[in-house]
Amino acid sequence: MLLFRSEAHVSVWLAGRAGGATIPILKLAELANAWWSDRLAPDWRPRPRAQNQAILDGLGLTGPFWSLG
Repeated sequence: MLLFRSEAHVSVWLAGRAGGATIPILKLAELANAWWSDRLAPDWRPRPRAQNQAILDGLGLTGPFWSLG
């Protein structure tokens, strides 16, 4: 994960190379909270892939990059 101040900064860093997905830092915080907020619960169990995909979809993170397959 790399943090950039703007899309323009990403473009300069890529220097013509193909980039991956970019999301705003606030969306990243939403994702981290949705994905990990229950991780320290004593009864925590890994979620099934469909539930993980639902988290991504619910945050609007859709498309091929965000597809868990």
